[in-house]
Amino acid sequence: MKISDTSEIYIHIPFCVRKCLYCDFTSFPADDDIREKYVDALTQELYFIANEKCHTAISAVFIGGGTPSVLPGDKIQKIMECVRSNFDLCDDAEITIECNPGTLSEDKVRAYKQSGINRISLGLQSSNDEELKKLGRIHTYDDFLKSRELVKNAGFTNINVDLMNDIPGQRIKSWEQTLRNVSDLEPSHISAYSLIVEDDTPFGEMKKNGELEIPDEDTDRMMYHMTSGILSEYGYERYEISNYAKKGYECRHNTGYWTGVPYYGAGIDASSYYDNCRFVNSDDILGYIKDPLNGHFLIEKLKKNDLMSEYMILGLRMIKGVSYSCFEERFSESLDKIYEERIAKNIADGLLKRDDDRLFLTERGLDLANVVMQGFI
Repeated sequence: MKISDTSEIYIHIPFCVRKCLYCDFTSFPADDDIREKYVDALTQELYFIANEKCHTAISAVFIGGGTPSVLPGDKIQKIMECVRSNFDLCDDAEITIECNPGTLSEDKVRAYKQSGINRISLGLQSSNDEELKKLGRIHTYDDFLKSRELVKNAGFTNINVDLMNDIPGQRIKSWEQTLRNVSDLEPSHISAYSLIVEDDTPFGEMKKNGELEIPDEDTDRMMYHMTSGILSEYGYERYEISNYAKKGYECRHNTGYWTGVPYYGAGIDASSYYDNCRFVNSDDILGYIKDPLNGHFLIEKLKKNDLMSEYMILGLRMIKGVSYSCFEERFSESLDKIYEERIAKNIADGLLKRDDDRLFLTERGLDLANVVMQGFI
């Protein structure tokens, strides 16, 4: 099977000011001492990955969380200095940091720029302050506008904004207003996700107790279709089920994940995928600080059938779908031969379409994407 010529790095910063009511990621508040020791441990792990694991150039670096922007700017610079000193970064590598409105300052964004970060992802979720409160977010829409201004003034031109629909109490008109408010600001990229209520969260408990008022399925579908319609008015091209970009600003980190590019995760609970294997780090922060190289566990070694299945499931999330020739080059198998019946049925049902070398979801297929992808498991 063909191995990618490049890899990606994901760096997990688990710290936040306060955990949101819907969040099930590994994140929590911490004092300055823990944060400093964690950054020291991160640099040790990154050095180890660069020298013992990763043997390709790096096309994308993603610093996520948690809220990476709660760290002082010099700590992010220390992390990026380690990355630059030890990895072979592509000249045009995309380097993203997630930031929460209300946690940024001129010093921080200046430090990001100086360290070589070239993409900022701002977690807005909604332009409605009442909806932000219901999510447990720490910021207001005005905080977001001020943070965006800081980022723009620092010279960043590649800016993503995260948005969320199906927020408790949210109405269609409010979602439309959020989409238009953000589109008017012309960020280069917009990620628009539906709220997923996870069991092990305050929202999960509220749902179990019948205390969570979220939009019904019909309203969710209306919001879903409204998103692509409104964003296309403003020149955003949908390139994945939940992601939209101005031309040339598709997120390389995301597209790499969906197309099977290997990635190395650093930090607690970070995942990695390389050599056809999945790995995950321990979520024990004190253990990680003590020995950052002792909590890297193999989850599974993927067999050829697993890899083909994943290629289809992830690849079909992309609007352009999967390539027949790329599938055959990667697996030395014909896509038609492996999935002939499933593909034919989905085409007959109007859920998939073939156009020359590519197989992709139709508009109806996008609505029923989970059903289509289930068939390739």
